[in-house]
Amino acid sequence: MSIALTTVVLFAVFFCLLALSVPISVSILISSVVTALTTLSWDQVVFICMQKMNSGVESFSLLAVPLFILAGNIMNNGGIARRMINFAKLFCGFIPGSLAQANVLGNMLFGALAGSAVAAASAMGGSINPIQKEEKYDMAYATAVNIASAPTGLLIPPTSAFIVYSTVVGGVSISALFMAGYIPGILMGLGVMVVAYLYARAHKYPTTGVVPLKTALKITLDAMPSFLLIIIVIGGIVSGVFTATEGAAVCVVYCLFLSVLYRSITMEKFTKILVDSACTSGIILFLISTSSAMSWVMAYSGIPDAIAEGLLSLSDNKYVIFFLINLILLIVGMFMDITPAILIFTPIFLPICVSLGMSPVHFGVVLIFNMCIGSMTPPVGSVLFVGCGINKISIERVSMMLLPYFAVLIAILLVLTYVPAISLFIPEMMGLV
Repeated sequence: MSIALTTVVLFAVFFCLLALSVPISVSILISSVVTALTTLSWDQVVFICMQKMNSGVESFSLLAVPLFILAGNIMNNGGIARRMINFAKLFCGFIPGSLAQANVLGNMLFGALAGSAVAAASAMGGSINPIQKEEKYDMAYATAVNIASAPTGLLIPPTSAFIVYSTVVGGVSISALFMAGYIPGILMGLGVMVVAYLYARAHKYPTTGVVPLKTALKITLDAMPSFLLIIIVIGGIVSGVFTATEGAAVCVVYCLFLSVLYRSITMEKFTKILVDSACTSGIILFLISTSSAMSWVMAYSGIPDAIAEGLLSLSDNKYVIFFLINLILLIVGMFMDITPAILIFTPIFLPICVSLGMSPVHFGVVLIFNMCIGSMTPPVGSVLFVGCGINKISIERVSMMLLPYFAVLIAILLVLTYVPAISLFIPEMMGLV
């Protein structure tokens, strides 16, 4: 069977199964098996796919993923989110729509700790949106701000997205990826803040005023133990004191210690956190496992090379190729969650970008920024569903409010793509790349 026909079979079966509401991990596995059967026997396909699925999760680095998930869930239930919001409010009291601005800062701070866009959207939305409702904010606006800013946690480290990407690529420093995510994550948050400010000023939203110095000091001191977590985990990983996986374990222990210190966690709540974390980890690790089988099928069939040749035949201008790759990834992000997207499309597009002079670290940032936008985009955006679900507001109404945020974030994405120094400045300064 020709490569073109094999490609059609793989993606046609995959997207048909998705359209039938088959779980994405099962869709990946079935489409991989069906495609492999076009060239190999049933016994060979079963043996090789099971082998690739097993080896796909047989990685010490991937242990960090369930540990960061557990840490994020502890933070989400341990009183840390409320302290982040209170601290964020200190810097936004004089800005129109100050509660919305505090929401963005809170998502950036909490997302950096939890490493999860969904956790940030849930924690911040559940905490700050009721206050916005009391102060007569348009809840479509409040929900859109929360949704648009929650994915910053996928870029600002520590984040499991970069760990999964590093595992797929191999040989790319997790420390370099973490450091590369800071400026893009901050730019994403600032972009959302600008749009939120313009809307709030046009609609004459109130400010909350400046917090008295004594209160500000108390709030800052209350939040400091949470910020110390970033210094411990990121500092330890970058300095080489411990690996990303060991850093994730330290993160869990420290978060549990803070939750006990704040007296905001009970044994019953902790048991529920463990169960929820195990379920989420199981879903993600099974996705990684089945995606490893699909990656092998694509490599064996020559699909990445065929797609690369097809893209490069369209133009010999690298800027055009980068634009097309971004366009494809944005569309992919509308239908696929971040983890399978990283696992499936990294082997396809990374070789193309590297051949055109893009650093693997830079490509990782661009890929995950695309997926951040995808996580808030209908019809499958997980952050969109969580944000709308918390406020019980229709996706259609919020989607219209999100349009200016999409425009700004896509503009930032293009700047990041064509100006690699933005992503690579910190890693290069620290000698990580």
